[in-house]
Amino acid sequence: MKLEHTSVLLNRCITVLSTSLENKETPVLVDATLGLGGHSLALLEKFPKLKIIGIDRDKSAIDKASQRLSSHLDRITIFHAVYDQTPKLLDSLGISSVDGILFDLGTSSMQLDQSERGFSYAQSAPLDMRMDQSSGITAQEVIDSYSRGELIRIIRTYGEEKFAQRIVDNIIEARGDNSIKSTSDLADLIKRSIPAPARRLGGNPAKRTFQALRIEVNQELAILERAIPACLERLNIGGRMVVMSFQSLEDKIVKNFFTQATESKTPLGLPVEIKALSAKFSLVFNGSQKASEDEISDNSRAKSVRLRAIQRVAA
Repeated sequence: MKLEHTSVLLNRCITVLSTSLENKETPVLVDATLGLGGHSLALLEKFPKLKIIGIDRDKSAIDKASQRLSSHLDRITIFHAVYDQTPKLLDSLGISSVDGILFDLGTSSMQLDQSERGFSYAQSAPLDMRMDQSSGITAQEVIDSYSRGELIRIIRTYGEEKFAQRIVDNIIEARGDNSIKSTSDLADLIKRSIPAPARRLGGNPAKRTFQALRIEVNQELAILERAIPACLERLNIGGRMVVMSFQSLEDKIVKNFFTQATESKTPLGLPVEIKALSAKFSLVFNGSQKASEDEISDNSRAKSVRLRAIQRVAA
């Protein structure tokens, strides 16, 4: 696997974060989803006094990022952790607040490229799907042990799959002869479960169910719901948070927290804004930004990205 992969919206992220990092004596940024370190590397090269706290739950990614960032290891501290632990990690370093926080959510290109990790339905592999292979339940265990109701809820909610019940009924039946043992076994079962007309729409029919299982295995949405508000509280005045989401469930969570953070708590109808109740954050731009055609051409993964950014404006 090549380390020189193209990071999603690299230049755009640097541009948005630059305002909170430039003209600071020793700016500090949290790269909450370090991955292969592409965004961190570019930021370290642009800002020679920048210090980064890099976080990733994938030990394989950390090993590769450490190689890539080897010439800057004096300015980056890397943790094998989940990003909802950010406040605790900052406390361990004696850091109360930071100037920037970057989230690049979802599955990394490296995880998808390593077929043995079980994230991809395109190649046969064990049903693992853990971002941290050192702990946690696997997708195989979810398939084998969750109740019918739990599986329907997960696939319907996290995968937004309208044929969830048919898929789960076939999974339950397949448990009888132990016939789901790989990603290809599951992908074939899903294909058989979805009516032929529906299979011709929206790409591979396994995509939604695989997404749902991955989210459940890694508890992605629950972790995100804890991380966003906790990390917002750690921004300095003028500090910015940038979040890249790749599916609607993630983006909805980010949008809701950003909306709450930028709303004044002053009761409606009062003639003046109560300073103590005014919003502590403002949006860097309204809504979300999509990738341009050129950015998608550079990296096809950018096709589904939604980028949101928020800035702290008051203590």
